[in-house]
Amino acid sequence: MKICLIGYGKMGKAIEIQSINRGHEIVSIIGRSNQLQLSDFLHHCDVAIEFTQPESALDNILSCFEHNTPIICGTTGWTQQWDEMLHFQEKTEGSLIWASNFSIGVNILFEINQHLAKIMSNFPEYKASIEEVHHIHKKDAPSGTGLSLAKQMLSSLKQYDHWKLSTEPSDDSSLIIDAIRREEVIGTHSVKYQSSIDEIAISHNAYNREGFALGAVIAAEWIQGKRGIFSMKDVLGFKQS
Repeated sequence: MKICLIGYGKMGKAIEIQSINRGHEIVSIIGRSNQLQLSDFLHHCDVAIEFTQPESALDNILSCFEHNTPIICGTTGWTQQWDEMLHFQEKTEGSLIWASNFSIGVNILFEINQHLAKIMSNFPEYKASIEEVHHIHKKDAPSGTGLSLAKQMLSSLKQYDHWKLSTEPSDDSSLIIDAIRREEVIGTHSVKYQSSIDEIAISHNAYNREGFALGAVIAAEWIQGKRGIFSMKDVLGFKQS
């Protein structure tokens, strides 16, 4: 594949390495200095992989739709504009895979989390919580991964009807997310259920960015020849719920 990288920070560089390792070619790299030239570069690639900032993600996605270029997007913090994206996708029949986290390990965690939440819905004496730890440069809190975990849990745990950060006022109906920012931590996510007698916990700890980058490249390989909006459930063959 010929890949256009949109964003060339730590994730972009990790994706470049994984792409080359899997026999693909990086034909263009879009950074802040040449962002306005994105449309020119999209004519020469098979897929775009986008890890940028929330304020630019939607424009990048719409540009790819307009130029009939499938896009893999790992930027979080922009999904309040999801309906606008869907409207444009319907007009252009564009192709997108968006994920709050492309790590295969994290997506396995999502599957376990969803199943565990359904089980724990029968045991309201257990208090649920989420803890996430990321590097101090991460702008959104909670992270997209933390929000994905919370959304899955809220759909099953009827004692909670919203989430709150641990730093905010809360009540018994609040699912608490403790969003910790610590030095250069890549990403750790834990879900806990605590009662007066024991604790049940599941977690994922990323040692480096290779897993996120590899998942994004695998998604780029999978989307070739497909049209529509997809998720890592589709890529990994997990049943949609």
